[in-house]
Amino acid sequence: MFDTLTEVDLTASRALRHTLHRAPELSGQEGTTAGLIAARMRALGAEVVTGLGGTGVAAIFGDGADGLMIRCELDALPIDETGTPDWQSQVPGVAHLCGHDGHMAILDAVAQRLAQATPRTRVILLFQPAEETGAGAAAVLADPRFAALGARMAISLHNMPGLPLGAVGLRAGPMNCASRGLKITLTGRTAHASAPETGLSPGTALAALIPALSRLSRDVPTEDPAFRLATVTHARLGEPTFGVSPGTAELRVTLRSLLDDQMAALEAEARALIVDAAGPLSVDITVHEAFGHCVNHPEAVALLEQSVAGMARTEQGLPMRASEDFGRYGAVLPSAMFLLGSGESCPPLHAPDYDFPDQLIAVGAQIFLRAVDQWARDLRPQA
Repeated sequence: MFDTLTEVDLTASRALRHTLHRAPELSGQEGTTAGLIAARMRALGAEVVTGLGGTGVAAIFGDGADGLMIRCELDALPIDETGTPDWQSQVPGVAHLCGHDGHMAILDAVAQRLAQATPRTRVILLFQPAEETGAGAAAVLADPRFAALGARMAISLHNMPGLPLGAVGLRAGPMNCASRGLKITLTGRTAHASAPETGLSPGTALAALIPALSRLSRDVPTEDPAFRLATVTHARLGEPTFGVSPGTAELRVTLRSLLDDQMAALEAEARALIVDAAGPLSVDITVHEAFGHCVNHPEAVALLEQSVAGMARTEQGLPMRASEDFGRYGAVLPSAMFLLGSGESCPPLHAPDYDFPDQLIAVGAQIFLRAVDQWARDLRPQA
């Protein structure tokens, strides 16, 4: 029923992506993006719910008690774009360098087809806020209106540079690693630079912690349950002066593990190491951008397997080291994410010159539309 997309559909969706790319918004600040999407979905005849988990938008097509939810993301990244497409970001320091503009364009193409031929089942297109910080999915799930959407299964995709253009990566089980950031503040006492012995500098502790935390990593394949990775992302010692021996330091480290269970042990080990290195210094540790693991449910994978039958496949990059808050939906309903190759020469995600390939709009939309057909026909037959 939904196997084909017209050039009109794709032209409109490409134009939408370029508009979104020019006007990116950071996590939790996606008001203009959400407003544009909501207006677009209303124009296509969807029942629209706004303000989900902050700025989230749900567009509902069709009827039925058992809804298939297809999720994409609204937010961009705090990075200056160095690429020069005609649709380059017009917002200094903010850009769509993860492909969320493309994910939204894919769902727009899906919406156009659903508007042309009402699906024989309930379909919920979720445009989720704040994926990049890990806060969005949790906020959507905490919104009391989420249950009323009627979602019974959730599917999504992520474009992936380095994989052949249009190739699909899909498997049951772990798909994305768990991760969390630790912000470590060490506080001692400043002193005159001519008499550092009269103060308490955190410099030695900071210098020791950078390699020590990195050594928490294990050189094993990502799919190994023993996998873990500690990446120091920021370090600051005192102020940029010459006359003051520093009294404070800040260190940030991102911890990753394949599954949530291993994360608890990794964080405990990191905290013990930090406290031991700090010695007499005051220590404050706070957790930021905590992502749970993302595990593909066999039932949702089975739906997607039928939707990608006959397409080029790849196991490269599975499971992803990168985290995704889509995994939170897996705690309440069967869910699965697949990767869609962005090309072997495509710049990596979050690179300043990354740009989502427009060719993937048709590919991603067709997979989702086949999933809608399959959901209505086989898994959730409607009366």
